Amino acid sequence: SITHTYRTDQGDSEFTLGPVDLTVHPGELIFVIGGNGSGKSTLAKLLTGLYQPQTGSIWLDDQQINADNQTWYRQHFAVVFSDFYLFERLLGFDSSADDIRAHAYLKKLQLDHKVSIDHGQFSTTALSQGQRKRLTLLTAYLENRPIYLFDEWAADQDPTFKNIFYTQFLPDLKAQGKTIFVISHDDHYFHLADRVIKLDYGQVEYDQPANSSACVP
Repeated sequence: SITHTYRTDQGDSEFTLGPVDLTVHPGELIFVIGGNGSGKSTLAKLLTGLYQPQTGSIWLDDQQINADNQTWYRQHFAVVFSDFYLFERLLGFDSSADDIRAHAYLKKLQLDHKVSIDHGQFSTTALSQGQRKRLTLLTAYLENRPIYLFDEWAADQDPTFKNIFYTQFLPDLKAQGKTIFVISHDDHYFHLADRVIKLDYGQVEYDQPANSSACVP
């Protein structure tokens, strides 16, 4: 079990996430849900190696994560946080297969009339916030990491792109054997997950298959 404690923004109290004890299997699609302040983003930063647990340990492939292998661990993740930053150049983009996949998703996300990709670089990132966020989806996809995490990506998307994200993009990643964490409030799509983990005040309220009665909206 892991825990992480920090002072709140007001600085007058502490918030503790945990103890959290999770076992995740390769290829699982996991939705993490809960109200504001429940610990979802803190868990995301622990999972991706941006925060270190103050008690307990994270393990990957029978290796305990520590300062010596922290960089190796982080390289397993492609992450889109809610406060994302969009780079103009795509790291590791060097194949014609990447080029084909990139243009297919540009079209699917209705960005092909706004943006082109040449040698792994976007022609522009001067887009609306919603368009920029859709572009981050493409960059994460092309990183081709074993584990993906999306922190409320669909929160400010219109119904069309929200539907593409849940019914096309996530199943596409899952079909490739990726492990996926999705922080979400979109209960209409919970049934697409393998598991739903609900946090409440830093505690795991439940961790159940998506078709269980607790997860049905």
